[in-house]
Amino acid sequence: MRCLLYVSCWLICAACSSSYKKLQRTEADPLCISAFRPAFSRALYHAQVNVTGKHLSGLLIIKAMPDSSIRMVFSSEAGFKFFDFEFDRTGFKVHYIYSQMNKKAVIKTLRKDFELLLMQHLNVPRSYTLKSDGNYYHVFPDGRDYYYYITDSTCTNLLRMERGSRKKRVVEAIMHPGNDGMPDTIGIKHHNFNFDIGLKRLRDDTER
Repeated sequence: MRCLLYVSCWLICAACSSSYKKLQRTEADPLCISAFRPAFSRALYHAQVNVTGKHLSGLLIIKAMPDSSIRMVFSSEAGFKFFDFEFDRTGFKVHYIYSQMNKKAVIKTLRKDFELLLMQHLNVPRSYTLKSDGNYYHVFPDGRDYYYYITDSTCTNLLRMERGSRKKRVVEAIMHPGNDGMPDTIGIKHHNFNFDIGLKRLRDDTER
């Protein structure tokens, strides 16, 4: 719980940072961030979701499938399933979603949030890097969306991830890596409405 609380406080502080207006172009290689792409095999997370005054908690399983796709299943502790998503290099598939969550806007928001974390947009042809105050913003445009991965100047540390437009931040996330390439803690916060997700990794029987 303390880790999830830390994630929330960190995101609140990060929300006070400047937007993209004062960033300057630099020649740094944006693909350096591929070193931070999470290498999921199978990970179990305790999940807390707050959206427009409602709270959900449960377990999120993220698993790499034999065909290299990533499966995400979110359910309550009692086993009630909220959603079952699949991500691969060519797209996104909904295998199941709870009827009250089955809205285009909800599905679209969740898809983009998880694509940000999975770094699904690194193959776009128009990526570039901006800089400000020693931080480098590695930018991957996808239609109207811009995916930003912020590192230090040497691309040694991934400070945070953001999605927005060219001028405005919409959502930001942090990811603390574990020793095996899978994140131990993940936090996601939206700035255009009240929606945040906190994930803390658990060790289930298959990981011992």
